[in-house]
Amino acid sequence: MELTNKTIIVTGASSGIGAAAARLFASEGASVVLAARRPDELRSVAEDITRSGGRAVWRSGDVLDGAYLAMLTDLALQSFGSLNGAFNNVGTVGDMIAVPEMSIDNWNTVIATNLTSAFWAAKAQVPPLKEQGGGSIVFTSSFVGFSNGGLPGMGAYAASKAGLNGLVQSLASEHAADGIRINALLPGGTVTPAGGEGNPDALKFVSGLHPMKRMASASEIAQAALFLLSDRSQFMTGSPMIVDGGMSVRLL
Repeated sequence: MELTNKTIIVTGASSGIGAAAARLFASEGASVVLAARRPDELRSVAEDITRSGGRAVWRSGDVLDGAYLAMLTDLALQSFGSLNGAFNNVGTVGDMIAVPEMSIDNWNTVIATNLTSAFWAAKAQVPPLKEQGGGSIVFTSSFVGFSNGGLPGMGAYAASKAGLNGLVQSLASEHAADGIRINALLPGGTVTPAGGEGNPDALKFVSGLHPMKRMASASEIAQAALFLLSDRSQFMTGSPMIVDGGMSVRLL
């Protein structure tokens, strides 16, 4: 039970990696606070957890709203008496199009969802962790925008994730002495509703790009997030932890 007596916020928890992580964290003893935009799907995940004997509360909303992220922190404290960590997993790829043809609306949406939401999350989550003597925050980033992971048609996505990696490193440096570990998780292609689930041709193509010749399952990425949130990673902070089936190695 890696997360016994810990309370963890999970954003993007209505499906995919976020839902898999929420279920895994609860099975490992955590009380989870679930966040996403879709209330019906979010409620279903929370009900699955409680039926299995776990503890979960949920609130739907938009992570672009700083007040919503602050409310999630308050919900954790009110419901479970503490906040020990967060898995900030919301993200979007946006339109895959060359920058000269890209609309400013697409650029702004991707940057706001992938990067500005992390700013709001840090503002909401760091103070209570500092007050309680420490904790762990994990942000879902990507190998795209890191090292040699740039891909055509993904200018906005790469910029947002490169910015997120930089933000994580700065936050980690600022708050290491407070006992707060802050890391980025960099998945490769993952089978989720947003990652080609139900599209065999797309799955086959993306799988072939990976040296392992397959994509990750959402539960595999959730296991990596569990490691970063657990006490097994006590000496890790500021790390861009790559879990991409060798994709970034292939691009070197």
